[in-house]
Amino acid sequence: MITGVFSVRVWTPVGVLASLAYCLHQRRVALAELQGADGQRPVDRSLLKLKMVQVVFRHGARSPLKPLPLEEQVEWNPQLLEVPPQTQFDYTVTSLIGGPKPPSPYDSQYHETILKGGMFAGQLTKVGMQQMFTLGERLRKNYVEDIPFLSPTFNPQEVFIRSTNIFRNLESTRCLLAGLFQCQKEGPIIIHTDEAHSEVLYPNYQNCWSLRQRARGRRQAASLQPGISEDLKKVKEGMGVDSSDEVDFLILLDNVAAEQAHSLPSCPMLKTFARIIEQRAVDTSLYVLQTEDRESLQMAVGPFLHILESNLLRAVDPTTAPDKIRCPQEGADLALLNSSMAESRKSTPVGWQDPQRGERKLYLYAAHDVTLIPLLVTLGIFDHKWPPFAVDLTMELYQHLESKEWFVQLYYHGKEQVPRGCPDGLCPLDVFLNAMSVYTLSPEKYHELCSQAQVMEVGNGE
Repeated sequence: MITGVFSVRVWTPVGVLASLAYCLHQRRVALAELQGADGQRPVDRSLLKLKMVQVVFRHGARSPLKPLPLEEQVEWNPQLLEVPPQTQFDYTVTSLIGGPKPPSPYDSQYHETILKGGMFAGQLTKVGMQQMFTLGERLRKNYVEDIPFLSPTFNPQEVFIRSTNIFRNLESTRCLLAGLFQCQKEGPIIIHTDEAHSEVLYPNYQNCWSLRQRARGRRQAASLQPGISEDLKKVKEGMGVDSSDEVDFLILLDNVAAEQAHSLPSCPMLKTFARIIEQRAVDTSLYVLQTEDRESLQMAVGPFLHILESNLLRAVDPTTAPDKIRCPQEGADLALLNSSMAESRKSTPVGWQDPQRGERKLYLYAAHDVTLIPLLVTLGIFDHKWPPFAVDLTMELYQHLESKEWFVQLYYHGKEQVPRGCPDGLCPLDVFLNAMSVYTLSPEKYHELCSQAQVMEVGNGE
């Protein structure tokens, strides 16, 4: 969590990436027609080749962002910050264009809150570091040991790393990489990050005017909603928190999760109400996000979806098999399409793309719970449980060795998922992209939507 953040359509080939996706769809339709009834048979997974993996993960366990107004405070001892030796792995942080690390206003804010015991708010702990190392080991088992997909040592040509510019996320990424590559590397580890005002790895209420306008007052209003209001009153009374204190279910859950992760003694009533607190925190988050409003979800996570989509389509290299990918009905010139894709990348803001245009095998994105909730909602796989520390959403891209078709497979917390609009877990790429397109926002569309309310106010003379 970050303080202060918080219908299926048929393919219409608008824009270069959509055109390529349309070609994939047309080719798959043609193959199905040629195969007849055989086209309905399950895909032989033994003929699938893994081509690319994207992992979006939440940071490891940390101290709470805001302490509860209780007489008996949990003690956050700096000994909890001890770095496990196996997680030590050197890295460098740069801006997205390779410049120096941008300043971090969020870290500055966290340092202003000193918890009982001496720790700052939002600090990654030894427990969180170990959680991330364990996640890295799981990824190593999946993509180095079980399938020889990644090099056993870190190779900067294979891996692109992106994180929000918050220290706990940078350190969580270090620990994940240490587990994944066992502290072995063939080149420098570069973690790319962005300025806070232009960050798209979380709903950016500071940068997106329209999103900020829509969310204004909704967090406070959520506490007044039927059910949420009664439960909040019951919990605050049980804990001895004054009704006038600005404590909502998001703050309560933040403290519950942090204390439980570190097995720290806390208010007995906090443990008693743990399940209600989590459920109402989810309800509050969904209310603030306005999940019934497509544009609100688009502005919250659409830019990040665009990045994930672009990575998928860049991995589909049409130069490897032009006769296999040519649009059967449109007769698209793939050389021209490739050229157009290059032009599209030039017009895309640098912060939205991988600065290396070569083939990557793994994309890592260090994000937050406020990232994962809208992301899971748009993918149709949200389980109405708060994303735990060190949880991951993994997106695999496969190509069939015979038909040359492309497929996507999603995993959340290590469990296979069936995305919105997909027939089963192994989803044809064009079907998956079509489902994503409902919420995906290009940079141009994002800025257009975000400035709508501002333009309207200026136009009305307000």
